[in-house]
Amino acid sequence: MDSKEYLHKTDSKKKSEVKLTVSEGTVLMKFLLAQIPYKNRDNFKTLLFDKQIKVDGEIVTWYNYPLTPGQEVTVGWDKTPPVKQYIGVKIMFEDQYLIVIEKNTGVLSIATEKEKVQTAYSILSRHVKVQNPSNRIFVVHRIDRETSGVMVFAKSEEIQLKLQENWNDTILERTYLAVVEGEIDRPKGTIVSYLRESIALIVYSSNKSTEGQKAITNYKVVQKNARYTLLEVNLETGRKNQIRVHMQLIGHSVIGDKKYGSTVNPISRLGLHAQVLSFTHPISKEPMRFETPIPKAFLKLF
Repeated sequence: MDSKEYLHKTDSKKKSEVKLTVSEGTVLMKFLLAQIPYKNRDNFKTLLFDKQIKVDGEIVTWYNYPLTPGQEVTVGWDKTPPVKQYIGVKIMFEDQYLIVIEKNTGVLSIATEKEKVQTAYSILSRHVKVQNPSNRIFVVHRIDRETSGVMVFAKSEEIQLKLQENWNDTILERTYLAVVEGEIDRPKGTIVSYLRESIALIVYSSNKSTEGQKAITNYKVVQKNARYTLLEVNLETGRKNQIRVHMQLIGHSVIGDKKYGSTVNPISRLGLHAQVLSFTHPISKEPMRFETPIPKAFLKLF
């Protein structure tokens, strides 16, 4: 089908879907991008997640679904439902293997022995059980309760292990935004030390390799004034409380972080947000990138 003809039909208020015939063996995403060039991968991923695409009349949600000549692909253009949002958690992406979320500050990743409150894990467990009571969720990594931002969960133990066992190779980018106390003069820098956790669950930094696990934090100044500095922080390692400890180490604690030396809390929350998470999909091997906006509370300080 000619793309102009397709555009004409889909722009019509009377037309809510289009049917395309497969002429050669390929996979669904490649086919859609070739047939509908003015749409991108994210557009089609949204349609797949919202069950707007069918192959021979059957709903398909996997973008690497194999196609053979003669099959009919139907693309629906009905208004799609909004992103599924729960109190404290917004689902950014979901397929049969993974769920990617944006977690609010104050929400635990998973319950601890001391606290049995609602967590990102418990919310997502209920979410997947709606479709099938036997469905489960598996934790891949954690971010601090006080930190907001992007997280990924697995839908099976196999996928959990694939991600965790190859975590450093799988992760392509981990970018945080941090608001710290004071004005940092250097436009960028790298912090290297060795971190260990005490019995009291406080993480300490040392310059001796025998006293902890190596931690590397890269930072770049985004905005600053006399009172605060907004940093873009990239992690080469993912140790517990790494950014918080390293910011204290250079004399610029994350705002609201009383545990690690902060004396101010101007926005009534920790000034730390996991903005970007990029990783290689464990099955398709396709690079995935998820980004969230800067929290409005951060911007009000500058």
